[in-house]
Amino acid sequence: MAVSTAVTPVVRTVTQQVVVTYKYNARTHVTTVTRSRPRRVKARFVGTKIYLLNAAGHWARIPYIWSSRKAALVYNRRLHLTLIAAAKPKPKPTPPAPGADPSPGYVSKDPARHLLRRATYGPTPTLLEDVARLGIAGWVDRQLTPASIDDAACEAVLARLPDQAEPIWQVHDLLDRGERNGWDQLRGVMTAHVARAAWSERQLLSVMEDFWGNHFNVTTPGAEVPSSRAHYAHTIRTHAFGRFADLLRAVTLHPAMLTYLNNRTSSDVHPNENHGRELLELHTVGVDAGYGEQGVLNSARILTGLSVSWDSGEYLYAPWRHWVGSVSVMGFSHANTTKAGGEAVALAYINHLAHRPETAHRIALKLARHFVSDTPPTSLVEALASTYLAHDTAIAPVLRQLFTSTEFSASIGMKTRRPYEELIATVRTLGLGAELGTGVESIEALIWMAGDAGQPPLGWPFPTGHPDVAAAWLSTASTLARWNNTMNLVANWWPTTFTRPDLRGHLTHGVTPATCGAAVDMVCLRLFGRTLTPAHRAAVLTFLDEDADAPITENTGVLTWYLEQLVALLLNSPYHLTR
Repeated sequence: MAVSTAVTPVVRTVTQQVVVTYKYNARTHVTTVTRSRPRRVKARFVGTKIYLLNAAGHWARIPYIWSSRKAALVYNRRLHLTLIAAAKPKPKPTPPAPGADPSPGYVSKDPARHLLRRATYGPTPTLLEDVARLGIAGWVDRQLTPASIDDAACEAVLARLPDQAEPIWQVHDLLDRGERNGWDQLRGVMTAHVARAAWSERQLLSVMEDFWGNHFNVTTPGAEVPSSRAHYAHTIRTHAFGRFADLLRAVTLHPAMLTYLNNRTSSDVHPNENHGRELLELHTVGVDAGYGEQGVLNSARILTGLSVSWDSGEYLYAPWRHWVGSVSVMGFSHANTTKAGGEAVALAYINHLAHRPETAHRIALKLARHFVSDTPPTSLVEALASTYLAHDTAIAPVLRQLFTSTEFSASIGMKTRRPYEELIATVRTLGLGAELGTGVESIEALIWMAGDAGQPPLGWPFPTGHPDVAAAWLSTASTLARWNNTMNLVANWWPTTFTRPDLRGHLTHGVTPATCGAAVDMVCLRLFGRTLTPAHRAAVLTFLDEDADAPITENTGVLTWYLEQLVALLLNSPYHLTR
C-alpha cells in the first residue's frame, strides 16, 4: 500500500486495530494480538514510521505497523520495546526538586494517606480533604455510620442494576417465569460490587462488604444461587458494622449459604457435613480449635432442618429433616429432644459460636491481617479480640480501635494490594467514572480484568475465600495481566466507555513544570502523594530518555506522547501496589 511505504509524509484515514491483549515471543520477536478493537484514525505515514495526533495536537509515533493482509494498522511489541528502550546512559542525575519526598520505602508517610490506602480502595482528593477536616478518628466514625454519607452518585449507577434488596421470592419467581436471566442476575451482583468499590463514598463499607463476602464466601457465579445471591450481598452489607453474632446468624440461615454448602438437602438420615464443618473451620472458631470430627458431625446434625423452599427460594425450617438427640460442640450442649425445637437449638448454637474466645481471636486476626500486615502484632490481635467480646461481638468498636492503634500507625508499607484491589485503585487514581447513559459495560469489563489477574470479585472457587497475604499473589501471569489491564485503562484502549479526565490535565492541573525531572516529580506527587527515591527517579528518567534538568518544551515526550507509558509504568510499580 502506497501510504505505508511513502518517503514523504502522507496522511490517510485508515483502520487501526487497537490492541487490548497480546502475547509476545521474545525469542522470535513475534507479536500475537489476542484481542483488539477497530477504529478509524487519521494517520501520518513517513516511510515505515506511523504517527497519530496526540492530545496536544502533535504527531506522535506509535508502535504500530501497516499490515497489507489486514488492511489495517496492527500492534508490534518489538517496535514498542525499541521505542521505549532506546535510552542512552545518563550522566549523574540532578537532585530531586525542592520539596520532594525521596524517603526510603514506596508510600507516603502521611497518616491520612496511610488510612485511606487501607480503609478505602484508594485515596482521592475529596477523601483527603475529608480526613483533613474530620481527623482520623472523626473520619472513621463517619464511615462507620454510612447512612449519614451522601452516596447519590454511586446510587445512580447502581440503579442500572437489579435492586439487591428485592425479596428472594420475587427474584425466584421472575427467573422461574423466564422474565429475568440467571446469568444476568449473578453478573449484576458482581457489577454492583465493583461499582461500590470504585465510586461509593461509603468506602469503608465497600471494603468491609468485600471482607465479609470473602470470609463468608459464596462463589459467584455459582449454581442454584441466582435467586438469592444478590440478597445475600445486601444482607452482608446491612450487617457489616453490627454485631458479628447477628451477621453470623443472618449468613448461616441465608438461602445462598444453605445452598452453597448443601445444607438445604441435609437430613437426619443423611446429615451433610459441609455447612457444619465450614461453620466451625472458616466462619467461627477455626480449624485449630479442637472440635474434632465428632464436633463436625454434631455441628452438621444441629443444622439439619435449616433449609430452603423449592417454591419460593426463601429460608425454610423443615422440622421433618432435623436430627434429634443429644449434641455437644465447643462447649455447647443440648438435649435436642424434638424436631420442632431444632431451629431454636441451631440458633442458640450459632450464637454460642459467635461469642467463643476462639472466634473473637480469629475475627481479630483476620481484620488485623487485612488492615495492618500479613503478620499482625499479637498485642493488637489480643486487644481487638478483647474489645470484640467486651462489646457483645460488635464490629464497629473493633474497627475504631484498629484504625486508631499505634500498631496501625506503624504499619505503613506492610500491605500489598491484591489484583482486584490494585485494579480498583487504578480506576480511582485515574479519576475514571462510570459510562454515561444506562449501560454497565465498562464496569463489567473490570470484572473480566480482575479475573484475568487471578482475583475475580466474589469469584474464589472454594469456601475459604481469596487469600489475604501478598505471597499468594506473586506470579508472572499476575504481573503480565496487571500490566495489560493498567495500560488498557491508562491509554483508554479497552474499555473505552468510561468517563475520564484529560490525563495530562488530571496530573498537572494545567501547570507545566520547567524540567523533565520536575515533571516526573509532579506526576508522582499526584499519583502517590510522594516523589520517587533518587535511584528510582533516575531509572524513570532513563526510561524516558531525558535528563532531569532538560527543559520542558511543547513536544517533550514526558507530558505528551510518552505520558501514558510513564503513568502505566508508575502504576505497575510498588509505589502503587503497596497498600
